[in-house]
Amino acid sequence: MAVTLRALQTVVPPTILIQEQVRDIFAAQPGLSRLAQRLVSTSFNVSGIETRHTVIAELTLDNDSAEPQFFDARQQLLLVPSTRVRNELYIEEATKLFVEAGRLALAACPDIRPEDVTHVITVSCTGFYAPGPDYMLVRELGLKPSTQRYHLGFMGCYASMPALRTAKQFVEADPNAVVLVVSAELCSLHLRTSSDPDTIVASSLFSDGAAAGIVSSRAPLPGEKALGLDLFETVITPVGEGDMAWKIGDEGFEMILSTYVPHIIDEHIVGALAPLFARDASITGQLAAPLRAEASESGTTVAAPVLTLAPPATLSSVIEHWAIHPGGRSILDKTEAKLELRPDQLFPSRETLRTNGNMSSATILFVMKAILDGPATAAEERVCAMAFGPGLTVESGLMTVIEG
Repeated sequence: MAVTLRALQTVVPPTILIQEQVRDIFAAQPGLSRLAQRLVSTSFNVSGIETRHTVIAELTLDNDSAEPQFFDARQQLLLVPSTRVRNELYIEEATKLFVEAGRLALAACPDIRPEDVTHVITVSCTGFYAPGPDYMLVRELGLKPSTQRYHLGFMGCYASMPALRTAKQFVEADPNAVVLVVSAELCSLHLRTSSDPDTIVASSLFSDGAAAGIVSSRAPLPGEKALGLDLFETVITPVGEGDMAWKIGDEGFEMILSTYVPHIIDEHIVGALAPLFARDASITGQLAAPLRAEASESGTTVAAPVLTLAPPATLSSVIEHWAIHPGGRSILDKTEAKLELRPDQLFPSRETLRTNGNMSSATILFVMKAILDGPATAAEERVCAMAFGPGLTVESGLMTVIEG
């Protein structure tokens, strides 16, 4: 039985942030050291981002609000609202994005009615409330009151991958299950001015957006492209626990995003992929040698095996499409070089980053949609998806393009 992801839909809020303008505002904030000012300019300039979106309507240069909470446009001053103020806006705006993305996904599947949905999985790490977005989707979309609801919260950028894996498990357990998966992240609520390098990097990358899709055993309609969900895998790298983290502070959520993260990914991405590929016969048949464990410099054994393909096979030839979470430009650069991928294979990720920034867990779904919508994407082609998050955790999945 094939389990498919259909009707991928994306939503962004209307307020657009121009990266160069945001850079200049952050660099001009009072209290920054000279080093911090230089770091702001560098981080924003090399981000690979041109535009981002935010639910904070007052984050515009022409805003004339008499009582601004996040940005005083008259003084060009970034304000410091409390966690409560930020979360109240999350409750209001995240609900809109969750519902809109879910409604679009249902509309894109004319053979699935709201009452057909048996499960809802929501994903977010940028706010909290209860009854939560899972409840709001049932109420606002007219789903059955008996719809089973699950929320994956505070997991970070990789969370949409376990959401898809969980949805696949529901369908495998019950072929009649129809699972609505929706991710919405309002990262801009927690951006702040600071001389701390981690905070500066986070401020140069994160943004807001939502995405949704439907997982079921129903085949796509004629002319429709979908993704067959084949395999998923989770790997925790041996290092990196303190290099990517997400905590709640008095003045919003606080991101730890070390500049060492791209190096960690560079060192461990092949080993993180090996357990996934070892479970796929079409890939293991092209291995030059059996998967094996590798000894580290300390003499201990690394759990992740080594992956070696037999020439002339390469990862870029074995798997046509790569949905890599664009956590930042340097992460994509490291991934492309380490896996020896073609530039066009990273285009969906780079383009998502350029136009939307890093929307945490929703971002990987944007990249998958870009791949499906690509005119050159054909049936039976393979897709490898990867997302990274706190831990440092690597979530990966193998998928197959299916056309109705």
